[in-house]
Amino acid sequence: MDIKENDSKLFTPGPLTTSLTVKQSMLHDLGSRDTVFLNIIAYIRENLIKLADASPDEYIAVLLQGSGTYAVEATFSTSVPQQGAKVLIIENGAYGQRMIKICRILNIPHDVLSFHETERVQIDQVANKLKSNTYTHVAIIHCETSSGILNPIEDIGQLVYDHGTTKGSTVYIVDSMSGFGAIPVSLRNGHITYIISSANKCIEGIPGFAFVICKRKHLLTCQGQARSLVLDLYDQYTYMEQSKQFRFTPPTHAILAFKRALDELEQEGGVEGRAKRYQANNKVIREKMHALGFVELIKAEYQTYIITSYYYPPAPFQFQTFYNKLSNKHQLIYPGKTTETDCFRIGNIGRLFENDMETLAKCIEEKYFAYEEIPITIEDAA
Repeated sequence: MDIKENDSKLFTPGPLTTSLTVKQSMLHDLGSRDTVFLNIIAYIRENLIKLADASPDEYIAVLLQGSGTYAVEATFSTSVPQQGAKVLIIENGAYGQRMIKICRILNIPHDVLSFHETERVQIDQVANKLKSNTYTHVAIIHCETSSGILNPIEDIGQLVYDHGTTKGSTVYIVDSMSGFGAIPVSLRNGHITYIISSANKCIEGIPGFAFVICKRKHLLTCQGQARSLVLDLYDQYTYMEQSKQFRFTPPTHAILAFKRALDELEQEGGVEGRAKRYQANNKVIREKMHALGFVELIKAEYQTYIITSYYYPPAPFQFQTFYNKLSNKHQLIYPGKTTETDCFRIGNIGRLFENDMETLAKCIEEKYFAYEEIPITIEDAA
């Protein structure tokens, strides 16, 4: 067993279920300036570059205390000059909309290209937008966690690369919070300048810090641009390079857990191995939920295997009652995060396996039909 019998299984997009060995790795205290700890920081930074299919001569990894959104804001705050810049935000869900809010608060000039929250970003529309305007930065979500849509970031990266006064002059920012570590991505092929993720997602660590993998050449042009002290990626990077430390108190135990999580990712076969397990989880739950009559929110061709969203069944279904019944069986799911549709989400990531998905489906069948007298139908829910 990876976890105790009375621990809940988290079918969520993060924080998520972690292995017992990841938990055990935190049962040690290390000083933030201890040589062992500094070596672990260096190990993590080096291995993140490898996961990104990036050259250590071209890219560097910056670790930052806080949630993934801290790192997203730090990237905008640091990489966008305070004068003469304009950002295009491509969004199709709540996390793309969060980028818009960040730019508004930071007073960063920006345009928005929006797609419906149940639709994938369309490459031809992005191409047309780029042809009719000039942008210094383009930003997009890789896996839109609010719904489970996977956006074509490498194809769009080629468009961004060709945009601007010279090839490669436009900065490309990718939020891969729920994709990095389980969905193969190449920073080189995607011409990505900054890619952002968090410890508590597909690498299966715990909350406490996020990271940004950046093109060194661009980050080094960003001195003095940050609109925040603590969210200054340039200062965080240069301090780490000089001292091997965080500028401010680091999340030592989260770092220890992440080091162990990286080792377990490698033991599983890297990104491809983890993707295979998550795909198997996704296949099981989708088949089981379809058999029960639940209807998926997103078209199959747009979905990733990270998370799947389902319409609420018709009345008298009440999500909170449904959630509580599953929670009492130690099965935790997430409500939906879409704005127009009542739905809930089932995550396939974390320390979960096919048998866990089967158990969840069995609990859903048991708890749903315990107070619903008739099965739902596609016609009712769609």
